[in-house]
Amino acid sequence: MLDTNVWVISLTARSPYHSIYQALLKQQYELIVSHEILLEYEEILNEKYGEATTGRFLNLLHLLPNVHFITTYFHWNLIESDKDDNKLADTAIAASADYVVTEDTDFDVLKRINFPKLAVIKIDAFANSLL
Repeated sequence: MLDTNVWVISLTARSPYHSIYQALLKQQYELIVSHEILLEYEEILNEKYGEATTGRFLNLLHLLPNVHFITTYFHWNLIESDKDDNKLADTAIAASADYVVTEDTDFDVLKRINFPKLAVIKIDAFANSLL
C-alpha cells in the first residue's frame, strides 16, 4: 500500500523517489488500491500536478497487472488522529498487504496495535527495498 504522499513526492522525474513510480511500471511490486484510495489520489494529485497528469496516472493504474483493486467490507477505525487515513489501513488489512508506505506520522499508532497487525515503513526504506 502506498499512501498518497508517496505519489506526491515520487511522480516527478526530478524526485529522488521517482524510482518508486518506475518500479511500479516495471512491475517490481504489487500495489493495492480501493475506490476510496483512488478518489484520494485523484483529489491530491489534481492539486499538485493538474488534471491531465492525474488522469494519465489513474488510467495507468487501471491498466497495470500489478495493481489490484480491493473492496473493504469492515472498518477497523484504528487511526483516531486522522480518521481519513483509515481507508488505507482498512484496505491494507483486507488485502493482507505486507506494509503501508507513508511519511504520515498518524500511521505510527499502527506500530502499537497487535491485532490486526499492519507494518508501516517510510519512503526511504521502501525505495531502498526496490534496489
